[in-house]
Amino acid sequence: MEIWSPRAGLLDDAEAEFHETYTSGPPPLGPGAPASDRLAAFGCALIERITDEGDLGAALARQVPLDRRHASGLGRAFHHHVASLLREAGVKGDHDMLAHSMLALANFETVDYLRNEFQVSTARLQTTWVNLVRRVTAVDETAPRGPGLRPEQRS
Repeated sequence: MEIWSPRAGLLDDAEAEFHETYTSGPPPLGPGAPASDRLAAFGCALIERITDEGDLGAALARQVPLDRRHASGLGRAFHHHVASLLREAGVKGDHDMLAHSMLALANFETVDYLRNEFQVSTARLQTTWVNLVRRVTAVDETAPRGPGLRPEQRS
């Protein structure tokens, strides 16, 4: 049984604003942009929020245990959004597991570890997210296939 607290109410309010932005705000974060662009913008915005020390939603969410965050309505909404954008982008594969994998880069534990232990900047995390989105959503004909061979190297 969830017990309401003022802190939970503040977190809900902060997260409702972010939810509104990515579900009905202007592109590229909101509708109207290609799915891959929306996915890139979503991850960058999420990483920005996580690394912004002044973001009330992030500060409050850090106090919620990981398993509760993933099981929360918010955690499920993020996961559903990423999986839906992967599907909309035409990505083949297990959208559910791809969404979990991608969101692992943009969770508090990963971001805090990389920033604290390796001094990884917000910009580098965002660039990595965009790179990941581009690789997952687009076929790169120059990428190695199969046992490490490019298509022209296979016989």
